[in-house]
Amino acid sequence: MGVKRSLQSGGILLSLVANVLMVLSTATNYWTRQQEGHSGLWQECNHGICSSIPCQTTLAVTVACMVLAVGVGVVGMVMGLRIRCDEGESLRGQTTSAFLFLGGLLLLTALIGYTVKNAWKNNVFFSWSYFSGWLALPFSILAGFCFLLADMIMQSTDAISGFPVCL
Repeated sequence: MGVKRSLQSGGILLSLVANVLMVLSTATNYWTRQQEGHSGLWQECNHGICSSIPCQTTLAVTVACMVLAVGVGVVGMVMGLRIRCDEGESLRGQTTSAFLFLGGLLLLTALIGYTVKNAWKNNVFFSWSYFSGWLALPFSILAGFCFLLADMIMQSTDAISGFPVCL
């Protein structure tokens, strides 16, 4: 397996991990915890009783960005699988990278918005759903770089002439 195939396989694996973490983060209700219970993007649970969260602008933007990030990430991963399975043209590699970077940007926007909304509240602590969203961010960005580098290898060996590998 050559360097190009290894980068593509690594990009697929990284995007899979990022997508699993994003779905886990979006679907669960443990973004913040407080003494009485916990809350997420969809529900707030106090003393074991869960209810829907009323619509708030900041939370709606966070939810929209998270859902879009998951969708864009899945599309990027599927495009990466198609490139890996059949030798695609180089434009698809660049497009796959763009999708993965866009998913990371949407994820970053959602997480920063949620952080700004909740950072100054007393007795509120961020929990594991929130942190799994942050953990997905570098995986998404690294997956984009893997496909970008694989695309550079496909286009020209001159683009990475200083890279110490035998192509």
